[in-house]
Amino acid sequence: MKLARSLRSLMLVSCLAFPVMITTSLAASPVLAQQEQIMRTLTVTGQGKESVATTLTQVQLGVEVQAKTAEEAQQEAARRSTAVVEFLRSRNVDKLQTTGISLNPRYDYANNRQQIIGYSATNTVSFRVPTDRAGNLLDDAVAAGATRIDSVSFVADDAAVETARQQAIQEAIQNAQVQANTVLSSLGLTQQEIVGIQVNGAAPPPPILYRANMDAMAQAESAPETPIVGGEQEVEASVTLQIRY
Repeated sequence: MKLARSLRSLMLVSCLAFPVMITTSLAASPVLAQQEQIMRTLTVTGQGKESVATTLTQVQLGVEVQAKTAEEAQQEAARRSTAVVEFLRSRNVDKLQTTGISLNPRYDYANNRQQIIGYSATNTVSFRVPTDRAGNLLDDAVAAGATRIDSVSFVADDAAVETARQQAIQEAIQNAQVQANTVLSSLGLTQQEIVGIQVNGAAPPPPILYRANMDAMAQAESAPETPIVGGEQEVEASVTLQIRY
C-alpha cells in the first residue's frame, strides 16, 4: 500500500511540473522572435575638406663634381658638400640629413667603343626651412658651393595639418548626417540611432612641388633673390555612418 501511494504521488508531481515547462517556453518565444528581426540600416559616407597654408619649404640640394679620377671626384665632392652642410647648420635649418652619395664613371662612345673619360661624384642633403627664408637661403647655398637643386616642395607645419584634419572630419560627419536626413525624410522614415562609424582617408596631404631653375640662379651675383612663394594644401577626410531606422 505504501508503494502504491508513493507511485501515485510521483505521477501527480510530474503532471503538475509539465504544464509549467510548456508555459515558460511559450512565454520566451516572443523575445526570440524579436531578436530574429533584421535590423534596418542606412549607410552613408560624408566628405570633408579643409585648406591649410604651407609655411615650410622642403629642399633637397647638393653638389656634383666631375674629375679624371674617382678619388679626385670624391674628395672634391666631400670638400664642397662639407662647406654646404656647415652653411646650412649656421642658418639653423630643420631636419637636415644626407639623402644621397654617388660615384659613377663617365663614358665616351666613339667608333663603337666605350671608354671611361672620368668620374662624377654627387652628394645631396635635404632640409626644411620657413618659406619666407627659403629664397635667400637657396641663393646663399649656391654661393656656398651647391651645384644642384633636386627638389623644392611646400608643406604645412604638423600642428596646422592636425587642426585641419579635425575640422575636415567634423565636416564629413555633418555631410553624412545631411545625406541621411534627406534620404529618410524623402521616404517617410525616421532615424533611430547610429550603430556604426568609420573614419576614412584623413591622411596628411602631399607636398606641393616647385621646380627651381638652377641656370637662372647661377647667373650674376647681383641678381635679385630667388622668389619662393608657397601655397595651400588640402586636407581631406571621409566618414561613413551606419544609421538604424
